[in-house]
Amino acid sequence: MACRSPGSVSYSVVIIPLKTSLYSLDALRFYLWIKRMKDLEKEKDALWSGLEILEKARVWYLQRLEENRIQQDNTEKQRGSCFKGGVAEAWSCLLRSRIQRVNGSLGSVMKEPNVTSSSNLSLPDAVADSDLRWRNTELTQEVSDMNHQISTLELEKDALLEQLDELQAL
Repeated sequence: MACRSPGSVSYSVVIIPLKTSLYSLDALRFYLWIKRMKDLEKEKDALWSGLEILEKARVWYLQRLEENRIQQDNTEKQRGSCFKGGVAEAWSCLLRSRIQRVNGSLGSVMKEPNVTSSSNLSLPDAVADSDLRWRNTELTQEVSDMNHQISTLELEKDALLEQLDELQAL
């Protein structure tokens, strides 16, 4: 098993033969020590893998934040124009839902495993909670769509009223 930490040297375990009986207390201690070292190395490997994943996630989050900022700037520039983005809005809703799930998962991973709290849910409760969160996301998206439609209709109404005023002025 090799260590994945950047810049570190891979490790190896050298087994020193015991001069006493294999059934002695020293042999048992040595075996348990070797086993513990192996477990610690596996844990270290898993932690390094987790750090690599978190670093990739951090970069991904930073990219999404930058894209979001650019979209906000573009939206502010196009404030008066009317555009339809049904597919983009649905994708945004799905992405937001997945980000919330990942954030929740990361938060639960960061909790101490020995600490018990009332927020720990059984599997059926967790599934029900996830379903409720998804339904809430869907309803939020529906409200957003309806607000977009209302805004579009108001803009069309204003444009029609301007045309009516122009026609009456002639």
